[in-house]
Amino acid sequence: MTPSAGSADAPPRAAWHETVVEAFKANEVRLIPYVPDNVLKPLIAAVHADPFFTAFPAAREEEAVGIVAGGCMAGVRGAVLMQTSGFATLANVLASLPCAFQIPVLLVVSERGTLGEFNLGQAMVWRTMRPVLEALGMEHHTITRLDECGFVCDRAIKQAVATQQPAALILSPLLTGGKAPARQADA
Repeated sequence: MTPSAGSADAPPRAAWHETVVEAFKANEVRLIPYVPDNVLKPLIAAVHADPFFTAFPAAREEEAVGIVAGGCMAGVRGAVLMQTSGFATLANVLASLPCAFQIPVLLVVSERGTLGEFNLGQAMVWRTMRPVLEALGMEHHTITRLDECGFVCDRAIKQAVATQQPAALILSPLLTGGKAPARQADA
């Protein structure tokens, strides 16, 4: 009899952020600028803790895209970490730099705006993110389950590099747990 996934004999499964880190390392993605985000905290902490990566905060998402594009042109693969609301600022920079010049910039976006979102601004941007990616012709994948995370990350990175095209990995709250709503005062 083989151990089931929930049994005491089964090896522990890696957390979503550990799986993303493994895919980055397997594909030589070393340069990680990010705009701080609570949902991405475990991933940000993991890349900071590992000397394989050069990780640092950026002032804005557009700046982070420019940094990764420059790294790609210098032969260093990178990924921008951000949340959905930060994506709202990117249409121009994506269209005029990585899409126009075939630079395999990877975006890793923590998905906000859905599944119980409490911030109307996040919900508004969530509705526009995929249509903007479609309009730009950018490959994008939404990861909802841990068992698909490693495969999707690995293959999306490989395709971006092989085709010299930017790509986006959208991390669903079904995968990350999302951001918990603020507690309402007792009435």
